[in-house]
Amino acid sequence: HYPLRRQRQMCIRDRANKRDAGILALRAGVDIDMSDAVYADNMAAAVRAGQIPIALIDSSVRRMLRLKYALGLFDDPFRFNDVARERRYTLAPEHLAAARIAAREGIVLLKNANKTLPFRKNLRTIAVIGPLADDARAALGGWAADGRPEEAISVLAGIRAALGPSTRIIQVRGAPVDTADTSGFAAARNAASEADAVVLVIGEREDMTGEASNRASIELPGSQRDLALAVIRAARQSPGGENKPVVAVLMNGRPLAVPELAREAPALVESWFLGNQHGTAVADVLFGDYNPAGKLPVTFPRATGQIPIYYNHRSTGRPPDSANHYTSKYLDLPWTPLFPFGYGLSYTTFAYTNLRASAATIRAGDPLVVSVDVRNSGDRAGDEVVQLYIRDDVASVAEPVKALKGFRRITLKPGETRTVTFRIGPDALALYDRRMRRVVEPGTFTLFAGTSSDDVLTAHVDVTGDTLVLAPPTPRFR
Repeated sequence: HYPLRRQRQMCIRDRANKRDAGILALRAGVDIDMSDAVYADNMAAAVRAGQIPIALIDSSVRRMLRLKYALGLFDDPFRFNDVARERRYTLAPEHLAAARIAAREGIVLLKNANKTLPFRKNLRTIAVIGPLADDARAALGGWAADGRPEEAISVLAGIRAALGPSTRIIQVRGAPVDTADTSGFAAARNAASEADAVVLVIGEREDMTGEASNRASIELPGSQRDLALAVIRAARQSPGGENKPVVAVLMNGRPLAVPELAREAPALVESWFLGNQHGTAVADVLFGDYNPAGKLPVTFPRATGQIPIYYNHRSTGRPPDSANHYTSKYLDLPWTPLFPFGYGLSYTTFAYTNLRASAATIRAGDPLVVSVDVRNSGDRAGDEVVQLYIRDDVASVAEPVKALKGFRRITLKPGETRTVTFRIGPDALALYDRRMRRVVEPGTFTLFAGTSSDDVLTAHVDVTGDTLVLAPPTPRFR
């Protein structure tokens, strides 16, 4: 319902009054006006004035009643307000297990210098530092509405459950999420110096992302950047600190610009807002019970000033060139992202070889099979998300420098090799031309396959023949 409300609000910007906006929305098929009462206050008068027919109202009502009937609400309007059903399904063991799997698979390992992770479980002491370490409400994320943080697991709780009573946990908040208070820095530094390992949990609260939560800067809010650097340096300068394992765990709903953290922290984990199994999933990754395989669905910039930054941008007239001053780049930082789209590490490593296509030349409309060999070159089993990108090298309109066309998640044992195959149809090679037709144009296409949008092998295929006009895409949702 909420997106429909947003459609109505967009409509109203182009109409003189709410009645006109409501008429436009109703005619466009928007059946529900949520909370703004535009329909309730204006549509009856619009019918009386002859601006819309009552048949239009009837059609809208009919669609809503049909949905209610399909849901069984005519027989029992309270069928989903069932306490027994709630007890049976809410937090059921099988649902918690599924939530834990989903949470673990969403975690992205961004850095792991010198195999800092996973931590060993027989630690004498561990410091868990940061304003979000014990924040179960933040773990639920935005739009959890009336969520139950008492039934969610914070990172601190997940670590405590993973380690048991033999490890002493030193928990220090260190700083608030979004203010410049530094009064807790001393305690945080002391904890980092004393402990055998350090977990920093920093980022954003759940209410800092989502609707009406824009930020002008996407650096770490408040004094958290300074807290993180102080803790990392205190750990490094403590006795034996050169090898002390330190990991920074991010909680956030948007990309963050964290170049100093990425440089200074031995290990960096992106955990997003993972729901009620957040802390358990993070602990699974930190202590090696799960080998992370998540990939970034967005690009992380080095600084706010790089925004917008995304992997599938159009070609510019002057692509970045370090040898040529007059090209698209920055004077004060690299033009590349901090972490590219599709990026994510593992506790093992993967080697890509032998990217090939089933044919070097095809006619427009012919199918194409693209294959690549992937080998687990590390010493433990792990998942890898194999990604396929395609670029139309020369087209009649500006096209992305590459675009994701397929991905496969595979599991490989150490030393195991698998051939991953993608079947490419005309849709994957199509573009909208100047006449807004979906077409496949003849020319050379570059194929990219690899572990991220920036770490790829390349191959080429030539498409010959006349331009092929495709049928309009079929809507997936009706």
